[in-house]
Amino acid sequence: MKMPTKFKTYCPFCRKHEVHEVEKVKKGKNRYMNWIDRQKARRGKVGNMGKFSKVPGGDKPTKRINVRYRCTVCGKAHLREGFRAGKFELTE
Repeated sequence: MKMPTKFKTYCPFCRKHEVHEVEKVKKGKNRYMNWIDRQKARRGKVGNMGKFSKVPGGDKPTKRINVRYRCTVCGKAHLREGFRAGKFELTE
């Protein structure tokens, strides 16, 4: 899916339609281990891992894309509900 880098849309902070810059939201760093990762580490590396020895399922054919819209007037950004797309490209 192709999307323009700038287009006019509603700004909830200015409460009117303004030009917004579009940027794709990147995944942040994993700063701590989840409980499931700690549980996996407790099981050790030898022998049957119990529920962790199952073969994981595959990835979905399309990923949900989050896009951040930043207002050029007030400088604040807002998100909308993500959408699924196989490819995502920002165009001029």
